Amino acid sequence: MASMNISLTESLKDFVESQVGDNARYGNASEFMRDLIRREQARTEFRTLILEGAASGTGSELNDAYFDRLHARITDARDAS
Repeated sequence: MASMNISLTESLKDFVESQVGDNARYGNASEFMRDLIRREQARTEFRTLILEGAASGTGSELNDAYFDRLHARITDARDAS
């Protein structure tokens, strides 16, 4: 696993320390930082998907007919396997 050193203000350091330890959610600062990075990766990916969806144009109406077609496709795919 790669290693990085970061500089934090005293208040950020205090916050990180409050999130780790025996009675905290994280066992150490590295676990806390990895979780923060994973969350930011997921948020960035979600934002990208939202923007791609918005740029793709007008969507179709989600009505009963749409869900009937979707259900039929799922049933057909299940029966084919």
